[in-house]
Amino acid sequence: MPVLAVPLLVLGGATGPADAQRSPAVDQALTGNDMSFITRPLAPDYRIRKDGGVTLRVCYNWSCAAQKKITFSPEDMATVTSYMAECPGDSLHDRVQRMRIGIWQMQLLATKYVPVLANDRAINDTDGELEGRADCVDHSSNTDTYLHVLKDLGQLAGWSLAGPTVRNVLNPHAVHWTPVVTDDRTRREWSVDSWFHPNGQLPLVMPLRDWAADRKAWEPPFNRLNPYPRFLSDLCPPATAQAPP
Repeated sequence: MPVLAVPLLVLGGATGPADAQRSPAVDQALTGNDMSFITRPLAPDYRIRKDGGVTLRVCYNWSCAAQKKITFSPEDMATVTSYMAECPGDSLHDRVQRMRIGIWQMQLLATKYVPVLANDRAINDTDGELEGRADCVDHSSNTDTYLHVLKDLGQLAGWSLAGPTVRNVLNPHAVHWTPVVTDDRTRREWSVDSWFHPNGQLPLVMPLRDWAADRKAWEPPFNRLNPYPRFLSDLCPPATAQAPP
């Protein structure tokens, strides 16, 4: 089993530039206010090839200032799905971990083809001058694309995709985006936030209503669904039975 790097969590509020297209939700929330500072993630741009490879766009350098089209080979994607298969169970815990593994592996593949993505740091405090840095707009754009690819490949059973959403829209220094998925069983929405860790780490998943309230996915009770074990096999031990937070 591959070893999982254990990240140093740097806690803090979201900051970063903003100047792209706004979402309808932001428009509705800020009717009558100046929204020129708001940026939003790009819509997914990808193509699943007949040979099983995937061509997609990744973006970086804050607010998708830099964009590249890359192709993951059939062998690349087979590796992603084989790692996701380490969590085959049908429990919420296993389904969350399977999704986290898929995003983690797609991020690592993106770094393989766009090496500057390895310069990304957790949040935006230490990488402002680095090529390859990623703010929440970049992370949300890329993670949402990865989720769409995995969903189309049949790897996200039990989840539907709801697209990115935003919080703290009235504060230009705390505006923060995340992709959103919906649990098909409960219709509960969940955030899939990869911005709090450097590119190439497991994302943080938590109920969207708690994410919107600025609660922390690495704190109880949400830390139960966001472990960072040393070994991949430890993410989904046998007979996992964890109730949702």
